[in-house]
Amino acid sequence: MHKIVNFWINLRASLWFIPGLMLTCSIFAALILIDLDSRINREWLIAFPSLFGLGADGSRGMLTAIASSMLTVVALTFALTLNAMTQASGQFTPRIFRNFMRDRVNQFVLGYFVSVFAYCLLVLRTIRGGDELKFVPSIAVLVGLVLALGGIIALIFFIHHIADSLQITTIISRIVDETIDAIKGKFPKEIGRPAGAEERENVWKAEDDQKWIEIPAMKSGYVQSVDSDGLFDFAEEYRVIARMDRGVGQFVGRGISLVSLTTEPKTDSFKFVPTDEEVIEEINDFFNIGRHRTIDQDIGFGIRQIVDIALKALSPGVNDTTTAVNCIDHLGEIVGEIARRELPSKIRAGKDGGRIIVLAPDLREYVESAFDQIRISGKANLAIFIRLLEAIEYVAHITESEQRRIVLKEQIIQISEYADRTLETDYEKKKFGDALAKTRRTISS
Repeated sequence: MHKIVNFWINLRASLWFIPGLMLTCSIFAALILIDLDSRINREWLIAFPSLFGLGADGSRGMLTAIASSMLTVVALTFALTLNAMTQASGQFTPRIFRNFMRDRVNQFVLGYFVSVFAYCLLVLRTIRGGDELKFVPSIAVLVGLVLALGGIIALIFFIHHIADSLQITTIISRIVDETIDAIKGKFPKEIGRPAGAEERENVWKAEDDQKWIEIPAMKSGYVQSVDSDGLFDFAEEYRVIARMDRGVGQFVGRGISLVSLTTEPKTDSFKFVPTDEEVIEEINDFFNIGRHRTIDQDIGFGIRQIVDIALKALSPGVNDTTTAVNCIDHLGEIVGEIARRELPSKIRAGKDGGRIIVLAPDLREYVESAFDQIRISGKANLAIFIRLLEAIEYVAHITESEQRRIVLKEQIIQISEYADRTLETDYEKKKFGDALAKTRRTISS
């Protein structure tokens, strides 16, 4: 089931699936309408000559014009989409390239024009006139005209959509929406139950004393998702401790350790042979590994995309502080969404003795991923330092956990020390000092 779900996610994200589906539907629609035209009573069609009175030659000419224009518009659509992809990935970050491919509007508009082209071709081949047995599928021809008029609306909307898609605020907002959806989908789910104190002690003891057997990866790529439930059920069934050595978003080389297995400290041996090929394949099936990182389970990838945009904006060749500030605002929103949620324990236990050590980032890692590189790239930039403090202040408002506020306080210390070293004027230092004092009051309250 895990593999099927991931296959479906990747299929929907491809640029060809929705157009291919629409093309298939248009073929069936053409065949159904042609069959309907061959069976229907023609008398009531004659009663509406303005709608259905087009002859064989006129129908051929109109459908030929529609088909040829649709093919031209398809080429234009491809050109606009690829140009937008290239411009956005070059100006902001290459990691947003797949976002344009996943865009439902791009997929729909491309599929619409291709579908109308195929529809017109199928209807065109059934028209008979002159010395032939006369047949004009009037209803199908009328539907073709309606689809062509709809294509005008689709083209106008598509041009507007492409122009809007190139705006940095739109790009960032879409990344944020996808990331927050991934957060909501990932964190409410618990795997087993949190391990108790004695169970955690047994796991840490196993970490130190037991011999771990590494399960190698059978392919290389990025871990796109992990079937944690399946891995946990495996550990519980055989009463072993399973430690994830690679987590979502990390690169895995062929043959490198994916999961390490060991028995409970009081158990002498495995109930199976860990090096058996079937066991290795079964554990590898819990990991979906592909050429690209995806955002569905990889929250860090969403953060990574926004951080990349901010770093590009802060580069000397661009020097766009406003874009970097927008990125910091949205990073604060994402980290705040994480901070308001209960992150699952890294050690999960089952009632039958299975244990699993989950390799997943905690709040500290998310905070560091979001702010560390921007802080360094924002050297001597007062606006960046102040906005980082405001983002952390927002996260502090969200969470009441003292342990999480300690993480935020540590980040504030890093920002303060770097600002003191890089800010040059007394005015800038005073402005930063006022913002720093305000943030510290908020976190301490």
